[in-house]
Amino acid sequence: MSEFFTNLWQNHTTGVIFCAILIVVIPFLVFYLRKAKEHPKGLVAAALSNMGERFGYYIMNAILLLFIVSKFGLDDGTAGLIYSVFYFGIYVLSLVGGIIADRTQNYNRTIQWGLIIMAIGYVALAIPLFSKVDGLIANGNGTWWAILIFTCFALLCIAFGNGLFKGNLQALVGQMYDNFEAEAAKKGPEALAEAKDKRDSGFQIFYVFINIGGVIAPFVAPVLRTWWLKVHNFIYNADMPALCHQYLADGQATQKFTETMGNSVIDPAAVTDLTQFSSDYIEVYNTGIHYAFIASMLAMFISLIIFFVNKKGFPQPAKKEAAQVVEYTPEEKASMAKEIKQRMYALFAVLGIAVFFWLSFHQNGQSLSVFARDFVNSDQIAPEIWQALNPLFVIVLTPLVMLIFAALARKGKPVSTPRKIALGMGIAGCAYLFLMIFSIVSNYPSGDEFRAMDFATMAAAGLAKAAPWVMIVTYFFLTVAELFISPLGLSFVSKVAPRHMVGLCQGLWLGATAIGNLFIFVGPIMLNAWPIWQCWGVFLAVCLVSMCVMFGMVKWLERVTQ
Repeated sequence: MSEFFTNLWQNHTTGVIFCAILIVVIPFLVFYLRKAKEHPKGLVAAALSNMGERFGYYIMNAILLLFIVSKFGLDDGTAGLIYSVFYFGIYVLSLVGGIIADRTQNYNRTIQWGLIIMAIGYVALAIPLFSKVDGLIANGNGTWWAILIFTCFALLCIAFGNGLFKGNLQALVGQMYDNFEAEAAKKGPEALAEAKDKRDSGFQIFYVFINIGGVIAPFVAPVLRTWWLKVHNFIYNADMPALCHQYLADGQATQKFTETMGNSVIDPAAVTDLTQFSSDYIEVYNTGIHYAFIASMLAMFISLIIFFVNKKGFPQPAKKEAAQVVEYTPEEKASMAKEIKQRMYALFAVLGIAVFFWLSFHQNGQSLSVFARDFVNSDQIAPEIWQALNPLFVIVLTPLVMLIFAALARKGKPVSTPRKIALGMGIAGCAYLFLMIFSIVSNYPSGDEFRAMDFATMAAAGLAKAAPWVMIVTYFFLTVAELFISPLGLSFVSKVAPRHMVGLCQGLWLGATAIGNLFIFVGPIMLNAWPIWQCWGVFLAVCLVSMCVMFGMVKWLERVTQ
């Protein structure tokens, strides 16, 4: 085990990045804890519970697509479809979780069961099962399909548990601010206005804690995998699993296979059987990833403990509803029904925009992961580690975004939540505009064509893998867009949701996310079939059209949320 901890330091690049991130994150964590004192008391406890769950989740999020490809030898499109259905399940089941919590009026128990079921899913994923027939792995025979089905069952457990947990915890946070504003209203209009202004920043603080777990998580699997490979005389190489699967399928040792293999073994002279080497490399490579899911399981239990210890401090919807029995006149009921209808129309309008944002943003686990694996130099930095950039930027940039909006509000020029969402779509488009221009200048072909080239052909064509700064710029724009949309979208839902439909409306927000996620698999398909600038151009168009539609609805949405 000591070798595992020293491995981080032996890989200097990974170690330096990890330590730098910790140095950056800790002061911001202190800053957010101080800001949270101005908000409801339960906010930090709910955020910490969510942080642990998100740590476990982001371990899986960073590696899932590449893990499915490397273990089962599936193509990017098929693996992307599994990933998309899983992501769809996570968010559409949040709608089911919201309905369960609203009907039982027991948010706390629903959330606890969600954490337990997720832990079961991670335990299943942590088991390193492989299909071996005559020394081959994932060759279409034996128990290969059974193992894939077992993996999908584990993902279903995680998705269902997340559905019970995610939306309902967000609903609890929204109810905290309902109570917070109700208490402020007793002190007068000025206190109420001040309390309402804190809702957006409160959800941003809550969102930051999600990302504190997420910024560390992407390092877990690469470090475990590299350590486990080294124990077995192997060296990490992002291209090797696909080349091994190709060799096992056709028995042809291409020039690229031979060259890459020489860089993937500590002692190349020890390799005497290419079939055995390919089989062993795939198994060892993925066993290290399986072990990373143990950390996810432990994170679920930590979140469960935090939530259980603090649950008495969270709102109790069942008790509150039981104490409020009010009779309304027919006129009052008609007026209330009209207001609810207007609120729901506004909610569904924003949900439509959210579908296209998540379709574009969640390419971080799809086409952007494939781009990082194939088109970005991964000699020193594993492709999965780039996933840490998004949560890191969330932590670092959130205070700046909050300060800018607060300064505008003090000058009498507040930016409404709908307007922020519209701006966010435009900023997301900037990420894909940058990638499109970079890919055109670099003359990159499709992913399939690029991977088929050996090193000599690439050099002759003047093609080279991108430097790390390309991923940094891309994730910077995507993260700023996320800060304008995701936490503020949650805040918007909590503002417009009728009080007896809070869990359901948070579930609808996540349901819209589910629809966007269902189609994210098209990213790798486009990237592998077309010159990749065309793939980025499609997502650019999606973002720009969504921005224009949102700006067209801004004034109406602002009236509804007043």
